[in-house]
Amino acid sequence: MTPLFVILGLLALVLVFLVGIYNSLVAKRQRCNQAFADIDVQLKQRQNLIPNLVETVKGYATHERETLDAVVQARNSAVAADTPAQMAQAEGALTGALGRLFALSEAYPDLKANENFKDLQDELSVIEDKLAAARRFYNSAVQDYNTSREQFPNSVVAGMFNFEEREFFDLGGDRTALSNVPEVKF
Repeated sequence: MTPLFVILGLLALVLVFLVGIYNSLVAKRQRCNQAFADIDVQLKQRQNLIPNLVETVKGYATHERETLDAVVQARNSAVAADTPAQMAQAEGALTGALGRLFALSEAYPDLKANENFKDLQDELSVIEDKLAAARRFYNSAVQDYNTSREQFPNSVVAGMFNFEEREFFDLGGDRTALSNVPEVKF
């Protein structure tokens, strides 16, 4: 009877150990989901700000249609992106288009002095800072999750329950240029 209790005790211990690993992986996956939701909120705020910015610039730079169209097209691509990789690529293109838009203000002193334009620019700068922090938090959560799911014995449990690898929110290309808010001097 004693060997049976020892075997049952060991099986119970292994089961508790496996449940602990599973719950740890679930918690880390949920942290990734929450971190990505934070990025998504900041991106939506940024994307919602852009039409106001474009309309403000339109009044001053009516013959700069190509730049304005590029910003609108980049924003629409960013809105349509689904995966972290697609979002990162679209947001990189949007950042470049916004940089060209802000460069227009140098050619239009009235635009540069416009309070609405300044307010929108300041708001965009705040959102960019929050977005950078959200990306760092998300990438940290993804690193923690991916590392945990690849370590033994977690990898066995992750494989049994189909815990998929997560993608980093990678801006690609020239990260320093993309992570800096376009500089506009008044």
